Order: sequence, then C-alpha cells, then structure tokens
Amino acid sequence: MRRISARAVRAAAGSAVVVSLLAAATGCGGGTSADGGSNGSPKTLTYWASNQGPNIEADKKTLEPELRKFEKQTGIKVKLEVVPWSDLLNRIMTAATSGQGPDVLNIGNTWSASLQATGALMPWDEASFGKIGGRDRFVESALGSTGARGQDPAAVPLYSMSYALYYNKKMFADAGVAKPPATWDELVATGKKLSKDGKWALGAEGSNLSNNIHQVFVLGKQHGADFFDAQGRPDFTSDGAVKAVKQYVDFMAKDKIIAPGNAEYAQNQSLSDFAKGRTAMVLWQAAASTFTSQGMADEDWGVAPVPVASGAPGQGTAVNSMVAGINMAVFKNTRNADGAMKFVKFMTSDEEQRILCSTYGSIPPVKAAQSDPAFDRPELKVLRETLGASAQALPQVPDESQFETVVGTAVKNLFATAAGGGAVTEESVKAELAKAQQQMPQS
Repeated sequence: MRRISARAVRAAAGSAVVVSLLAAATGCGGGTSADGGSNGSPKTLTYWASNQGPNIEADKKTLEPELRKFEKQTGIKVKLEVVPWSDLLNRIMTAATSGQGPDVLNIGNTWSASLQATGALMPWDEASFGKIGGRDRFVESALGSTGARGQDPAAVPLYSMSYALYYNKKMFADAGVAKPPATWDELVATGKKLSKDGKWALGAEGSNLSNNIHQVFVLGKQHGADFFDAQGRPDFTSDGAVKAVKQYVDFMAKDKIIAPGNAEYAQNQSLSDFAKGRTAMVLWQAAASTFTSQGMADEDWGVAPVPVASGAPGQGTAVNSMVAGINMAVFKNTRNADGAMKFVKFMTSDEEQRILCSTYGSIPPVKAAQSDPAFDRPELKVLRETLGASAQALPQVPDESQFETVVGTAVKNLFATAAGGGAVTEESVKAELAKAQQQMPQS
C-alpha cells in the first residue's frame, strides 16, 4: 500500500466528498490493483476519464473509437471507465490512499496541487515532457494549473476551458431584451424580465460543489477576496468572500431569477433546463455539445463573456472566469509506466486534440491544435479570449480540493435555505463560511 502525507489523509477524512473513503477502499480497482487491473501487462492499461459530455454514454461513444485507434497503433488495450464528477475526487483520493488505482486518469485541473501533495501521481519533469514532445507544446496558462509553483507538474493539460454566459435568443427577443448583460446589475434587471410564466432567467446547480466554487471564486476576485492568504492558509470569512457568496445565492434568495428547485440540481441539470427552454441563461464552461445532444440548434443560443461588476472583463477585479480544464495524470505506482506514457502522448497529440476538443467544445491546450478552423466558432472565440485575458487559476495550494468541498457545501446549504424561503444574510453567510473554515486541515 502506498503511503501519503498525514496532511492529505486528514484532508480526505474531513471531506464531505470522501465520507465513504473507508467503505470504498476495498472496491477500488484499476491498473495497479489485484482485482482485475492490468497487473503490469504491457498490453493493458486502465483509464479513468472524467464526464465531459452530456452523459457517461456519450463520453464512451466519443472515447472508445479513439482508444481502439490507440490499440491498433500500439497493441495496448485501454480499459475505460468514465467517472461522474460527483464521484471522481472521492475515487481518486481512495486510490491514492490504498495504492490501488488506474494507470492513467483525468483530474480537474483545480485539484492538481492537492493530488500532487499526496505523492500518488507521477511528477512531470523535463525528461517526462520530452517523451510526449516537450513542455513548450502546451499553452502556458494551461500549464499554470498543473500543480504547485516551484515543483514539477503533477499532470499535463488535456482539455482547456473557461466560463461564458450562454443565452437563449428567442427568450431574450420575446422579453424585449436586445443584448446579453455585461454587468451583474444588468443581469439582475434582465433576469427579472425573463423570470415569468413558469420560466426562469438563470440556471444554477446548488448541489454541484465544484460549480459552486467556480462561481464564488470569480465573484470573490471581483470583490477582492482570495480565499487563501499569502502563506496558503484559508481565509474564507473576509468581507469580500462573504459578499461574493451572498451575491451568488441572492440570485435565488433576493433577486428571484433562479428557480428554487435549482438548489438541488447536480451536474448538467442546469444545461438540460437551458436546452429545453426552461431557463434563459446559464454560466458554464464549454456547453455546445450538451445543447446539441439535447436537440437545441446552434442558432438558438448565443454566447457572451461572464458579467463583471462594471466596465469590461480584464485582470484584477474584472476577472470573469477561473482557469478551467482537465488534466491527465499517471499514477506513480503504475506497473505499465511505458504504456501510460504512450497513452498520454497519444491523447495530447495534435490529431487527438483536434478530434476530442472539437467534440467536447473545449480549447486545445496544445498550441498546434488551435489552428484548426473548428476552434474559430464564436463560442470558442469567447472562451479562448476569456482564458487568455480575464481568467485566473484557483489557488494552487495542497488543500484546494478540501476548499472546494467545504465551501462548495456551504454554498449548497445556503441555496437550500433560500429555496425553503429562509433568510440569507451576511451573518448567516459568514457563519456557514466560518464552519467551512473550521473543517480545513489545521497545520
């Protein structure tokens, strides 16, 4: 069994996402396990992919032809499992603790520093990068979310994304709204015009902890909050953090532009409502493939930058997205390191980047792949410009995944209060954030 740091174990044990850690440990399989993994075979790899498409079956349909292509090229068979986002961090931490994980896996790029601290992932030094064509093939902003500064990255970028505001053109026209909102005041005013006749202005996913964090992190930057101090210690109850969380929850509690039922929504449910014309706007990363899969025509929706407090998006207080994306990592104790390296090289090749990123509507973190005309669509232009000019990475600190869990849960609890008609005040927000901070590992 692999050993990981006591700090990482404390973080896992305290996390609401991984409360089932001990119960799950015996059921975790993969490339280094004794229950049907590759057992070191040079002809087999296990791969945990993240759910990038509208559902798991859609991901399998996208990935399996590419994995067969890899098998034909190399003779190595890849055993695929697509893991839902609601389970992914739990599964990874269980694998890191038990030493029984896949050979290769996808991780949310915001978890890179946390998973790096466990010591379970293979570090990507210059020699490792050399085996996949070199570090300079990748966009620098994407490399910025691959682990703590001053250390070799824990993963390599696979899909890059940023947030945008998607809006329903017909619903806007029917409400007499000429253009998408550029500021939050405009979004609320527009939202009140759109929230009528059983339809709502803005979609949210109150039970999606990662999405909660993404939204309040951006609002936090706009209010001057960082959530961690210069020494990497949690700072969740600053005035800016409280204002950010309250502003987000107030879209439901005070402004009444988010349906109360959204408090219980999980991954992709807000996108489904948007595609079916039940909500007029949604703040999301790459979403085109989901809309298409649910029967929404490309001409029915538009895309614009996420609003800011005033002015135009840019650095500083006009940050309007986190640096979003998916990284690809290799478990350090894989028994098929050579095959794993070949697979990472394949998935980050120019050709596969064009195929996969165009399917998922994401931005290739591999520079050469971005020249494909598929990435000149209006949606991707907004996402690419946001990523380059007005996005910031979530804190690259060891306790980042715990931050997502406890603060994401605090936001979830506040949405539940708002949905039930309860008051959401600065005091109640600060109390929830204080409770969250108490659950962080104590150094």
